[in-house]
Amino acid sequence: MLQSFAGGRLVAERHGSGEPEVVALHGWGRSCSDYAPTLALLAEPALAVDLPGFGLSAPPPSPWTPGDYAGFLGEELLATLRAPVVVVGHSFGGRVAVHLAATHPGAVRALVLTGVPLFRGQSGLARPAAAYRVVRALARAGLVGERRLEAARRRYGSADYRNAGGVMRDVLVASLAASDDDAVARVTCPVALVWGARDTAAPLSVAEQAQVAFHGASLEVLDDDHFVPLHHPEALAKAIATVGGER
Repeated sequence: MLQSFAGGRLVAERHGSGEPEVVALHGWGRSCSDYAPTLALLAEPALAVDLPGFGLSAPPPSPWTPGDYAGFLGEELLATLRAPVVVVGHSFGGRVAVHLAATHPGAVRALVLTGVPLFRGQSGLARPAAAYRVVRALARAGLVGERRLEAARRRYGSADYRNAGGVMRDVLVASLAASDDDAVARVTCPVALVWGARDTAAPLSVAEQAQVAFHGASLEVLDDDHFVPLHHPEALAKAIATVGGER
């Protein structure tokens, strides 16, 4: 069943009846439907959110960072819930989840993270093509115009960049430039990491670094790629049940 928040700007799919105890946040370019197999396995009621700009939720009014997304969700969603929840985050949604736990510790009792590119230098993102770097340097020097630079972005940019339009392209750029280090350091709740050993968007080394940064977070490694929510709902459901029971 679909439910709206923030005056209709935010849409979530409700699983189960009663007050939600789990909130799930999807990755970039995805939607709440990614979590349907996982949340169907839970005994607890849950909400799978369409993050602003994805699925049925309205785009943000400006180029939000993961911290901005967390601020919006904290005020417009978590503040409406009666009890602290387990927040599950995949990829981009995991970055938002970390900021939520850091800034709204009373509303987040635990985190389950999978495939989250948290640390700069370990995101698995390839360096921009040499041809694009040349055009970018020329643009910074004022030698080529915005039209030429945009053509280079479209030709050499990532699939996420090419597929994004309007403010969401600016959101992607702002999010790639933003750091999550401060938010990671401020998380005090229990954290469970469920990771694909063959994840190239957020390599296993990210999970290993996160395990240390989150002071002994649990880590389960699966023989999978970046899309654990689609392929291993049982592992995510088990992690939610386990970490959600820690206080």
